[in-house]
Amino acid sequence: MGHLVFKDPLWLLTLVVLPIVAWLRSRRKVPVLLVPFAAAWHRPSLAAPSRWPVGLAFAGLVLLVGALARPQRVEDKREVHSQGYDIMLVVDVSGSMLREDGPRPGAVPNRIQTIKPIVQSFIERRPQDRIGLVLFGRKAYTLSPLTFDHDWISRQLSRIKIGMIDADGTVIGDGLGTALNRMQQDQRMQAGHRLGAFIVLLTDGGESTDPATRQPLSSLPPLSAADVAHEKHIPIYPIGVGKDGWVWEPVDVTGRMVPRFSHDIDPDLLHDLAEKTGGKYFRAEDRNTIEEAFKAIDQAQKIEFQARSYLVTTELFWWLAAPAIAALALAALLARPRRFAIAGAMPAARAVS
Repeated sequence: MGHLVFKDPLWLLTLVVLPIVAWLRSRRKVPVLLVPFAAAWHRPSLAAPSRWPVGLAFAGLVLLVGALARPQRVEDKREVHSQGYDIMLVVDVSGSMLREDGPRPGAVPNRIQTIKPIVQSFIERRPQDRIGLVLFGRKAYTLSPLTFDHDWISRQLSRIKIGMIDADGTVIGDGLGTALNRMQQDQRMQAGHRLGAFIVLLTDGGESTDPATRQPLSSLPPLSAADVAHEKHIPIYPIGVGKDGWVWEPVDVTGRMVPRFSHDIDPDLLHDLAEKTGGKYFRAEDRNTIEEAFKAIDQAQKIEFQARSYLVTTELFWWLAAPAIAALALAALLARPRRFAIAGAMPAARAVS
């Protein structure tokens, strides 16, 4: 719960002056000019309708002073000590992720459709973890840095589709390198080691090479990225998605599927990435296997996030300023006709005399 404070409380001293002015005004036989049209507000009876402009004016002034003092609701937000992870999900969005591993077209979802709900479930079960998301095809791209805002992560996950970045290739090394850069945080380092962090790599292929030069497409070779992860004590958990053998692959924009013999996954590379970094390699050919892989990953060592405290301030001055302006405006409208009526009667009075 929040508490109420005034940012500029000295304005409240004005409220001491207003009753004094009102008392002095009541002692005079002629009105004191306090606000526009106040001369028309002076009447002997406090309850008479002609006194309403005075009451509205004073009420408006009191509210206006309160608004100038800037009332605020201040809430103390605290994050208690909790154990969790820093997790970067590195997801393959190359063209091969559109392949289907069922006996016929449409019998099962394609590979990207298969992993998205599982990754979503993984995110939902980890409310105390910071999670980030890196996509890679022929290039690598950070879709989300590490964040506790899992609702936002989920919205980004729903946006993922093949073709949102260049899908003609698989640069595992650049994807891992991008994730490692996002984990470079001094406050989480101890003796050169990154605490409580790991990478989950989901891919259905091996590292792509340039057909002309036969060189890897990644600017950072995958095993070099693994060396960096090893130095920082960041385990990599590769999950090989899909299966070898005959699969269905779309061949045009109409979604027409043709059979193709697939042997894209490089199990030796993925196994080496895990072994070098202290992670574990999983070969996932169906949804249940991927879920078992996430359960195994959950046994990794957690870290304790330090408690933080910060204030959230909400300005409330408009709650006083708006009725203050309305009261003053209404007082002016009620007083104006009376002023004109008195002014119109004066010539007639002179004529009689």
